[in-house]
Amino acid sequence: MNKVLDADSIRIAAEEFDAAIEARDKERTLACFASDCEVHVLDATVKGHAGAARWFDWMFLHVSALRFEPVVVMVDGDTYFEEFICHGKLKKNGRHVESKQSEVLIYDADYKIKILRLYFDRLDFAESVTQNLIEKNVVKLVKDKSLKGLV
Repeated sequence: MNKVLDADSIRIAAEEFDAAIEARDKERTLACFASDCEVHVLDATVKGHAGAARWFDWMFLHVSALRFEPVVVMVDGDTYFEEFICHGKLKKNGRHVESKQSEVLIYDADYKIKILRLYFDRLDFAESVTQNLIEKNVVKLVKDKSLKGLV
C-alpha cells in the first residue's frame, strides 16, 4: 500500500530544499534528494546523487548567490509545483540577474525528491546575462522573431 503524502510536509520539504540552495550548501541540498532521483533541466537529465551534485555545481558555475521569490505554489498528492523569480548575482562582475522559472518536484514516501523538473526561458535568462551590444541585439532579435504574429 502506498503512503499518502501530507501537503504541509511536502511544502516544508520544498522550503528546506530552497533554503539549502540559497545557502549554497551542497550536502544539505543533496540530502533533499532520493538516491535514485532524476533532475531534468533544459535538454539534459542527470540521475542519482552524482547527477544532482553536477546540477548543483552547474547552478553555481557563474553565479555566486541565488535567492528565490515564490509567485505560485501548489501541492497535489506527491507533486509540488512552484512558479518563482530566481534572483542571482554573477561571479564575474557582481551584476544582479533575474529569471522567471518554475519547478515540479515529485516526492517519494520519505519526502525526498524523486524527480525535479526545472523550467525557464533560455532567452529570458540570456537577456539578463548578456553584456555587450552585439549579444544584446542578437537576444532581442531572437525574442522579437519568436513573438512575431502573437504581439
